[in-house]
Amino acid sequence: MTDDDGDARGDDERRTAPLSDDDIRDALPEDLDAAGYVGPYLFPNNNRRKIPAFIYWTLAVICIGLWVATRSDPPAIVNVGFLWAGIGLILVGIYSFVAGWDLDVDERDALVAAVAEVGFPVGHASAQMGWRGLLSRPTWRILLYSAEDPPTKRGLVLVDGVDGSIVEGFVEDNPEDWSEL
Repeated sequence: MTDDDGDARGDDERRTAPLSDDDIRDALPEDLDAAGYVGPYLFPNNNRRKIPAFIYWTLAVICIGLWVATRSDPPAIVNVGFLWAGIGLILVGIYSFVAGWDLDVDERDALVAAVAEVGFPVGHASAQMGWRGLLSRPTWRILLYSAEDPPTKRGLVLVDGVDGSIVEGFVEDNPEDWSEL
C-alpha cells in the first residue's frame, strides 16, 4: 500500500516516526504571550488557581456521592477507591484554594519598593514573578543596576506580591566588566 507520495510506509510506521524540530508546535496561552503586545502588560493574577479548586471539589462530591449511593449493591463497580479519591480531591482542592493568592502588587509597585530598598539611583531594571514557600506565595524578583554608564552597583530585591513588603534585598558592587563595550 502506498500513500499519496508513493511511499510504501504504513500508517503505524508514520505515527511512530520521530518528529523534527519543525514539526513541534508549542505556544503560550494568549493571555501570557507578550510578543507583539503594545502597551502596559498586565501579569495574570494568581487567584485563577481557585477555579481548579472548585472543579476538584465538584469531582469529590460526585465520587463520594457515587460511593454512598452504590456501596450496598455488591458486586459494586464503585468501590471504596471512590471514597478515597473524593477525600484526595477535597485535600487537593483545599491546597489549590489556599495557594490562590490575590496578586495585589504589580511589577511597577514592586519596582518602586525595590528602588527604595537599594538606596541608589536605578538605571536598568528587570522584574520576574516567582513563587515561594509551600503555599506558593507570589514574589517579585527585581534585578536593578545603578544609573551610571557602565553601572557600578547592582541589586536583587524580592518583593512580596500580596502586600508589597520587602522579603530580601542584596546590593553589591557590579563585578561585571563592560569596558570592551
